[in-house]
Amino acid sequence: MSVAKKEYKRVTVKSLVDMKKRGEKISMLTAYDYTMAKIVDGAGIDVILVGDSASNVMAGHETTLPITLDQMIYHASSVVRAIERSLIVVDLPFGSYQSDPKEALRSAIRIMKESGGHAVKMEGGKEVKDSIKRILQAGIPVMGHLGLTPQSIYKFGTYTVRAKEEEEAIQLKEDALMLEKAGCFGIVLEKIPAKLAQEVAESVSIPVIGIGAGNGVDGQVLVTHDMVGMTHEFNPRFLRRYMNLYEEMTNAFTQYGADVKSGDFPNDEEQY
Repeated sequence: MSVAKKEYKRVTVKSLVDMKKRGEKISMLTAYDYTMAKIVDGAGIDVILVGDSASNVMAGHETTLPITLDQMIYHASSVVRAIERSLIVVDLPFGSYQSDPKEALRSAIRIMKESGGHAVKMEGGKEVKDSIKRILQAGIPVMGHLGLTPQSIYKFGTYTVRAKEEEEAIQLKEDALMLEKAGCFGIVLEKIPAKLAQEVAESVSIPVIGIGAGNGVDGQVLVTHDMVGMTHEFNPRFLRRYMNLYEEMTNAFTQYGADVKSGDFPNDEEQY
């Protein structure tokens, strides 16, 4: 059943909770720079995630691990300058919160003060509970992240679907309830069985955003560069490509190069 979309001048963490209560799905996409963020925000997307996936998409690293806190702040501040409506959630990068709650709080404060972001996102369940609580006590909104947690890729050894076995599924459910109780305003569930994701979404009052977690959750997130087809090597089942920008941009660049070589560009109308 479709639900009428409410127009928000600015989306807040409260807006997302209200959306869940009304049954309105939440849209979320990534952005790492001013230009892309301006387009995403102008399209009416509810949440922009400044993800540590910038490590892969923008810097070409194999994993999300190398990106630093300073680099995340740079990307986030670029995004914040572009937006008028979207809620901006910024990933705390690997190594900025796992060691102890005080370090986690310092990292979160730097993101909020130096980038102007609206909230932070952290991977993990009970193992980061104390860090989450410390950040929340400072008045900083926190979004959780369970299931496939890319910062733990070397622990898992694979990007395969998580929580297929009962023991891990039970732990994930417990972690979701813990995140809600701790005060998180939302949870991202990545690459878990759709049935489990729906059970989690129905068990908590806070919004659950899925990526590769089926349609029974409260919203969806994709990496923008993947969904517009700027990347072409990454082809998971959950990805829907709405454009093929890789091909279109390649053709445009090739034509430009040819026009320069032939002297066709610039023509008489394109010069002073």
